[in-house]
Amino acid sequence: MSYVGPDFEPPQPRRPRRGPLTVALAALVPGALLGWLVYETVGGSGDGGGSGRATVRSSPPAASSPPADDATDDGKKPGADPTPTGSSPSAPAATGPLKGKVVVIDPGHNPENFQHPSEINRKVNIGTNWKECDTTGTSTNDGYTEAEFTLDVAHRMRTLLEEQGATVKLTQDGDRPYGPCVDERARIGNEAKADAVVSIHADGSGTGNRGFHVILPGAVNSGAADTRAIVAPSRDLGERVAGRFVAVTGSAPSNYIGDGSGLVTRKDLGGLNLSTVPKVFIECGNMRDSKDAASLTSGAWRQKAAQGVSEGIVSFLHG
Repeated sequence: MSYVGPDFEPPQPRRPRRGPLTVALAALVPGALLGWLVYETVGGSGDGGGSGRATVRSSPPAASSPPADDATDDGKKPGADPTPTGSSPSAPAATGPLKGKVVVIDPGHNPENFQHPSEINRKVNIGTNWKECDTTGTSTNDGYTEAEFTLDVAHRMRTLLEEQGATVKLTQDGDRPYGPCVDERARIGNEAKADAVVSIHADGSGTGNRGFHVILPGAVNSGAADTRAIVAPSRDLGERVAGRFVAVTGSAPSNYIGDGSGLVTRKDLGGLNLSTVPKVFIECGNMRDSKDAASLTSGAWRQKAAQGVSEGIVSFLHG
């Protein structure tokens, strides 16, 4: 999983890893296929009653897609100093159907987390219990890190959503030495009074485990955490994101979690527990499976992933 314990071996950026050379050939279980077909048929319908088929305007990927180990297309390199608020500002909102809407994108982990083990292993209160500030995330067997992946997809999403007129904020933009911690990630969305928040991740499960899943907040009312008001709208958001992700990327729902639905409810993630605005996580694929990794490391596929998630957000905000 992306949220691994403090004993997880931190991936070194761009340092090849030795991984299993044998890939298990696993067919999607009938439940996964059924879930996929359901998404293709009614993908994105939720309590808001919308069709879930809203389209985000996007230019086709450039003929020369970025190399597999490039995290972004704009050449931006992570800096050393955090911004005062822990979030990157959005460009001035354009005129469009999302004008007046605020979207927060949460790129999971930070490219420099592995250099700050004591800081990211510090425990923070997530309402139900105490958990590590953050983790290093996972990586492909060839060393392409989850943190690089999430930041790249976040940049692509920001461009797409700003074209629709939304005000877009990132919880981090490779502009701070580590983090932010999971409680701060939630706070950034809350303080922005976001209309929708999506946290971008990629999983680190076993070889042969394939597909994406969207994580929804469960009903929690403990300490500083009270998700009861956001459970229903977050499910609506998650269903729409899942439906459009299938339609745009062609990926199937996970064959190892979610019973083929592509949806999982959890109560142990601080980023969800502490949110007061609609929020979901998406695990876009499994970095440890060679077939999923081939997609995750492709710039053209990452553009599709950004497109699918963005279309789900647009559908949700249109209602």
